[in-house]
Amino acid sequence: MVSRGRAALLFGLFLWAACSPPSGVGPVAGSRGRSERPLPGGAALVRLGSGLPDLSGALETDRASLLEALERSLTWFERPSSREYFPVSGITHVRAWASVYALRELLGQIEDPAEFAVEIRRQFDFYMSRGSDGRGTVLFTGYYAPVFEGSLTASDEHRYPLYRLPDDLVVDEATGETRGRRVGNRIVPYPTRAQLETSHMPTGFELVWLRDRFQAYLVHVQGSAAIRLPDGSVMNIGYAGNNGHQYVSVALELVADGVLREDELSLDVVRAYFDAHPDELEPYLHRNPRFVFFREEGGSDWPTGSLGVKVTPLRSIAADKRVLPPGGVVLITTRAAGARGSAGRLERLVLDQDSGGAIRSPGRADIYFGIGPEAEEAAGRMHAEGRMYYLFLKPERVAEWRARGGLD
Repeated sequence: MVSRGRAALLFGLFLWAACSPPSGVGPVAGSRGRSERPLPGGAALVRLGSGLPDLSGALETDRASLLEALERSLTWFERPSSREYFPVSGITHVRAWASVYALRELLGQIEDPAEFAVEIRRQFDFYMSRGSDGRGTVLFTGYYAPVFEGSLTASDEHRYPLYRLPDDLVVDEATGETRGRRVGNRIVPYPTRAQLETSHMPTGFELVWLRDRFQAYLVHVQGSAAIRLPDGSVMNIGYAGNNGHQYVSVALELVADGVLREDELSLDVVRAYFDAHPDELEPYLHRNPRFVFFREEGGSDWPTGSLGVKVTPLRSIAADKRVLPPGGVVLITTRAAGARGSAGRLERLVLDQDSGGAIRSPGRADIYFGIGPEAEEAAGRMHAEGRMYYLFLKPERVAEWRARGGLD
């Protein structure tokens, strides 16, 4: 799942929706309508006065990765542009910033999980996402960054290009949303995927070529990828923009046509279908009018989320930044499937650092699993309902921690 920059997206978006402007698998029957239905009235977050969740189990996992994710959110909060996102759901920028700072400091000071949980309850308020049903139900899926073979030049082996952002695409500077295509003094709708791939593609904007048509399409869905080049080097690419059209799920089109059953959907099932029916691949892909453009991303900060900071495996989530406060600490409680079909409880403190086109309500969240095949497998198994709790300092604690951290 991105508002102003874009991160890795997810296979869940292959089923539900693709990259949004500057960003799990196998949907459970009936979950799609519930998770995407707008929540009628009320704030997306509800402060809990009692029945607080147990935090101790969330601290039994690797603290180092949590500290990394906290540092990355603090980097974002330091940027003046982060203030543009607040207030949201009644949370101010300074309260959100001070909350992340305080939790980082407490995490470094308190070793015992039980003691830490007590201190968090003393200093923080818990806000539960109202979810998709007003009672806190959140659908969690997973996303990752794929690794594919590619080339900087076209050849018989590498025939499927990914494109840079074209010069004629017009974007709203305030929102990052695509407005269309500039033609003379007018702005008209940008061509659809089918139009671009058949006759309207601007020439000279090819970024890299891949071996496989379906893999190229998956990069459009995921939003970023690592491309292994013939000389052994790796080119990291990320989301740069889109043509402004709504995403249509190819997987759900297969379901609508009676080709696949919704309860059997997975990336492997869809891929196997197109391997067996290669002539149907392009017609189905052209049913999705959205087309994504990319840019090369270098250095150790790849892949980045919609906040412009690197996402951390199993510590970063994508959530709806229109209604939920970005950058903050979130306790998620759900279940994750194991490699052989087993399922175990998943309780983790994570940071809300990404967005996605499918993440359009307080009832959806996506967990980042990492890079490559193992991350793909784990993300592909992630599809479960649960709860999501945002942690913010009690109002009377904000000034103290703001002063401690020199947060201005």
